[in-house]
Amino acid sequence: MRAASDFHAVVVGGGPGGLMAAEVLASAGMHVTVVEHMPSVGRKLLLAGRSGLNLTHGEPIDRVLTRYTSDRPELLHAAVRAFGPDEVRAWSNGLGEPTFVGTSGRVFPRSLRATPLLRAWLARLAGVGVVAQTRTRWLGWASGPDGRADPRTVVVQRADGRRDELPADVVVLALGGASWPRVGSDGGWVEVLRAAGVAVRDLLPSNCGFVVPWSPPFAERHVGTPLKNVELRLGPHGPSARGDVMITAQGLEGGPVYTLSSAVRDAIARDGSAVVHVDLHPDLAVTELAVRLRRRRPKDSLSSTLKRTLGLSPAAVAWCREVLPGPLPTDPDELAALLKAVPVRVRSTTAIARAISSAGGVALDEVDDSFMLVRMPGTFVAGEMLDWDAPTGGYLLQATFSTAVAAARGALRWIERQ
Repeated sequence: MRAASDFHAVVVGGGPGGLMAAEVLASAGMHVTVVEHMPSVGRKLLLAGRSGLNLTHGEPIDRVLTRYTSDRPELLHAAVRAFGPDEVRAWSNGLGEPTFVGTSGRVFPRSLRATPLLRAWLARLAGVGVVAQTRTRWLGWASGPDGRADPRTVVVQRADGRRDELPADVVVLALGGASWPRVGSDGGWVEVLRAAGVAVRDLLPSNCGFVVPWSPPFAERHVGTPLKNVELRLGPHGPSARGDVMITAQGLEGGPVYTLSSAVRDAIARDGSAVVHVDLHPDLAVTELAVRLRRRRPKDSLSSTLKRTLGLSPAAVAWCREVLPGPLPTDPDELAALLKAVPVRVRSTTAIARAISSAGGVALDEVDDSFMLVRMPGTFVAGEMLDWDAPTGGYLLQATFSTAVAAARGALRWIERQ
């Protein structure tokens, strides 16, 4: 009987998912080669850590699972339960980066940065024999005697243009989606898998901004200014989210925008546009707003009244004038009702290259319970390549780690059966 050390795994993709799969496989004794077309591995992790590396979330596991949407929730949930927030925190701690839970429930390494964790991680991977081949692009598989793709032979292209074949007993694909292409996730794998007969749903932007065309005077004065503590809602009974929204050159971004972006994206695809209502004062009822607006002094302008009685910033007032088709009403009741639900018509989200993550990918009915491609025995898929979606807050990295561990463990079980 062959030992694990007699087998060779090729992991395609040097992001968080690929490195996690490589660690699991190499720790079991397999020879592991990571193929990465960028000059170095871990770039997406470094980019994610620029504003504080949010590894996972501190919610109870049952609550965490509600954050994910997919066609096979039981598959994704099983992976997250098997390697969940507690396991991610223990893993980080083992790399010398103890974690803490922030006020929002998000979990961060003590340093808040990705660099120390990645440095320790790469040292651990080297210690278990993982070899990284950078500047090497995966092209697919060699053709077998029957003309079909041979899953045991991976075809790559080196930086000098030379093509090479890598033998593999198992392959784990962890190439990411199509967001942040500057760090390697360019979605170039989609057509390769489709050519092999694998169903891949179109990659779509997720956790992204809303495109709102501003007038030049408004943009010049207010781009880069936040709308503080507002609540966004899609439709009268649709999803809502609360927090600060940033006015950007392209439109609107920020936590509440990202939370609603998938629902807004789907509404645009269905109806051609979506109307998002913005509550500029979610802590007060409309009746209380009207009472305060009636305190308007005769000599005050409407802008001065909104600032003095409601605390609205000049940017918020200017924003109302910008998005509304007519002048602001002067009647206190009408104005109060409007400020509780300022309508903003959105006709597009920002491009996928500017999105935090992407939805779509390999259809989940293309993989078995071990994340192995049914059409390509011995080839497993992990991370954002799979068709699932989640908001920001640590849920994205969590599922990437979880599916990578599940795919690697599935690969080990498959090897055992061979």
